Amino acid sequence: MFIDDAEIYVAAGRGGNGAVAFRREKYVPKGGPAGGNGGEGGSVWLVANENLTTLLDFRYKKKYHADHGGEGGTSLKDGKKADDIIIQVPVGTIIKDRDTDIVYIDFTKHGERFCIVRGGKGGRGNSNFATPTNQAPRFAEPGKPGEEKHIKLELKLIADIGLVGFPNAGKSTLISSISAARPKIANYPFTTLEPNLGIVKYKEYSSLTVADIPGIIEGASEGKGLGLQFLRHIERTKVLCVMIDSSSETPKEDYKILLRELKSYSEELAKKKMLLVFSKSDIIDEKKKKELIKIKSKKFVHAPIIFSAATGDNIQQLLDLFWKIVKE
Repeated sequence: MFIDDAEIYVAAGRGGNGAVAFRREKYVPKGGPAGGNGGEGGSVWLVANENLTTLLDFRYKKKYHADHGGEGGTSLKDGKKADDIIIQVPVGTIIKDRDTDIVYIDFTKHGERFCIVRGGKGGRGNSNFATPTNQAPRFAEPGKPGEEKHIKLELKLIADIGLVGFPNAGKSTLISSISAARPKIANYPFTTLEPNLGIVKYKEYSSLTVADIPGIIEGASEGKGLGLQFLRHIERTKVLCVMIDSSSETPKEDYKILLRELKSYSEELAKKKMLLVFSKSDIIDEKKKKELIKIKSKKFVHAPIIFSAATGDNIQQLLDLFWKIVKE
C-alpha cells in the first residue's frame, strides 16, 4: 500500500540524575564527595533511505520514545548514555511540525540525517560542587528532560519526468513499456490508484526516472477524482509531460483543462517545463496525426510527439527528447 503522509510523536530520553555519594575507604581518613554524573538521554534521529518508497510503517507505529540516561553512581562513576533511536524514512520526505507546519528538514539525498529531538543532559553529581567552603556538598543536579514533538511526514517522489493526463490516457502503459515498473493497466478510468515510479535506462550508462500519478479530471483542484491528492508527487520533477489520448475529439480543450488544474493547484507547478505528447497513435489515421502535430502553445518546450506504447512507434524519439530536456 502506498502511503504518502503520516503523523507521529517522538520523545527523547531524560538525562540521568547526578548522585550524592562520599568516599568511605578504610584508609582514606577524609573522604570527599564522590557522586558521579548522570548519563545523557537518547536522541531521535531521522535518516533518509532510498530503498523505502512509502510511509506505511508509520500508520501502525505512531510513538517513538528513546531511553533515559543512566543514574550517576558512587566512586565517581558516571551513568550510561542511552542509545539513540534511528527512524528511517524514504528519500523525498518532508518533516514538519504538526501544529505550526514549520519545515524541519526536506530529505532529498540518501543517507541524510537529522536529529529531530535531543536527549536531556545528565545531572552533575555532588563531586562537581565541592568548594573550599563546602567540602561535602549533599546535593546533586537532576537530569534534564528530553525534547518531544508531534511531527508530520509528507512524501514527495523525486523524479525527472512527471506524467500528467486524464484517466486512461495511457500513462501507465507508457511507464510499463519504458521501465521495469508494472502498474495496473485496464480499459476503464482510474486504474492507477497510487503514484508509480519507473527507472528508465537510456543508452548504456545513463538513466532517468519517470513518475506516473492517477489521472486528473476537470475540477481536480477542487477535490474531484484522485489526482489532486497526488499532485505533490510531481512538484519535484524537472519536466511535466502532458499526455493526451490521440483519439480524443477535443485535444486542445483537453490540455487546456489539464494546464488549468495544474495552475489552480500550484503556480510553481504551472511554471515548470512542459512537453505535450499524444498517446495511442496506432488507433488513429494519418489525417488525425497531421492535425495533432499542428497543435502548438508557448507553454510547451517542443513540438508535440505522437507515439504508441503498444507498438513502440516513436518511443525512442520520446526518450531522446526526455533526456535532452532533463539535461538542459
